[in-house]
Amino acid sequence: MAQFSVNVQRFDPYKNFKFRVKWDGRYVAGVSKVGGLKRTTEVVKHREGGDPSSSRKSPGRTEYDAITIERGVTHDLEFENWASKVWNFHAGLGAESSLQDFRKDIIIEVYNEAGQLALAYKLFRCWVSEYQAMPDLDANANAVAIQHIKLENEGWERDREVAEPTEPALGAG
Repeated sequence: MAQFSVNVQRFDPYKNFKFRVKWDGRYVAGVSKVGGLKRTTEVVKHREGGDPSSSRKSPGRTEYDAITIERGVTHDLEFENWASKVWNFHAGLGAESSLQDFRKDIIIEVYNEAGQLALAYKLFRCWVSEYQAMPDLDANANAVAIQHIKLENEGWERDREVAEPTEPALGAG
């Protein structure tokens, strides 16, 4: 396990605009937005017959919210190919989905302002539950066409092997 050192020079939190997404060992091109990582643990209330009127609380099941990944529409087929593993309209009867490899582990990396890897999270057994190939088209708009996938997952954890980077000092010059 990596040893954590404290970067005494850094007081600011990391920004949310320097990140990359990786699956199948490759970075996914053009990702512009990743939804937040959130987990919720149910509260189980219980009490014994001799207890006062208040109840005790203990943790129950933990659920991990789906995340949405967005990017501009291009000729790259990564989103479409993965979504087609869950359901492919043109596949033959009994082969509409790929039970073998429709799940992927993915990595979300966060970088500091100097472009150094600062944080990484591993998401486990993800699969595409929603795929939007094209947004609404509007001749009066002035925007990038965005596609998105919604990923169900069975949990995530911080990659503790990613240590806090020592930030570079830029020379005056």
